[in-house]
Amino acid sequence: MRKTAPDSVEDRGQAPSLRGTNQTGMRQWNERLVLSLVRARRSLPKAEIARQTGLSAQTVSVIMRALEQDGLLERGEPVRGRVGQPSVPMSLAAEGAFFLGLKIGRRSSEMVLVDFHGKLRGRRIRRHDWPTPSAALTFADLAARELIDQLPPALHHRVAGLGVATPFRLWDWAGSLGAPQSEMDAWRDLDFRAALSARHPYPVFLENDATAACGAELIFGKAMQLPSDFVHVYVGFFVGGGVVLNGALYPGRHGNAGALGSMPVTDAAGRRVQLIDVASTSGLEAALVAAGRSADEIWATPDHWTIDEAILAPWIAQAAEGLAQATVAALSVFDFEALVLDGWMPRAVRQRMVAATRAALARQNFAGLEVPDVIEGTLGADARAMGAAALPLTDRFLVDRGTGALS
Repeated sequence: MRKTAPDSVEDRGQAPSLRGTNQTGMRQWNERLVLSLVRARRSLPKAEIARQTGLSAQTVSVIMRALEQDGLLERGEPVRGRVGQPSVPMSLAAEGAFFLGLKIGRRSSEMVLVDFHGKLRGRRIRRHDWPTPSAALTFADLAARELIDQLPPALHHRVAGLGVATPFRLWDWAGSLGAPQSEMDAWRDLDFRAALSARHPYPVFLENDATAACGAELIFGKAMQLPSDFVHVYVGFFVGGGVVLNGALYPGRHGNAGALGSMPVTDAAGRRVQLIDVASTSGLEAALVAAGRSADEIWATPDHWTIDEAILAPWIAQAAEGLAQATVAALSVFDFEALVLDGWMPRAVRQRMVAATRAALARQNFAGLEVPDVIEGTLGADARAMGAAALPLTDRFLVDRGTGALS
């Protein structure tokens, strides 16, 4: 059941736009509001929380005491002012809750364990030529068990949920993955979230992988001064995107909002193709194979590539041109402020792609439109798995900014 509340709360350090309520029956809303505010500010004393939420000092004291007793908040060192009692800042307890994030990718599966501060506590990775449901379920079982077992036994019950970030309609990409259609069709009739829920004792959530990467930048990212409305592009094996409206992730009716990979663009030869054909890492893989080179280094690590410049530079230029065209098309529908660009690639390559996309945008026709900024994403290869881990965090503990609702 979803419980409604009047507006939204800022989760990236700006002042919250939501107010608490002193009426009875709203404790859960107020607790989430306090946790969201403390998380955004890193630490706050009770008096400041009361001022920013509009809650009474007594209500805040009751909430803070309960959250501290639950192990979700912890006290900092008292700060002495000029008069009166010293204020005690409160912050999230790092071990107050843990979250598992599973990314199912076209070339690898990955699971991470994240604490209440958003710090990565552990990671497991499995490489594959293409993902299959049975292998994904087996990996999820093993990885979750190993990651949880790294925690002291007394903390095992603080694992609050498992989020899954996966491409939707995997069966549509059998040809591009070089996978047998019969194996990919196994995804068609499987409720993967339900299958995981039956095997694990905590709540399971599922989201499109590119949308999850967008959510990760919103929740865990380090980019400064993100605007309230932006499009997030993640360049992986297939390029994808996510949409943020009024500072909140907007997945859309079917979870496909920001599915920029399907956007029609024109390639260098003037042919009408989809963005996925010109701005995906799969294109770089194909170029390497065509040149007689192994593509393994792309997937072995996103931190360092030794790809010949004669192959890398044209791929960056082609991707940037496609991204610029898609940006203008999206901008005419959704008046966003910035394009945030991230992906599975070394930081130096990402920086080059950001610069190339800015240059390509300068060549576009923006008549009647405002030119958006291009911002470099900050999570890189971790974005999708971290975004998966953000799903139970948001659902269980934070205010849903987009709908003003609680999960």
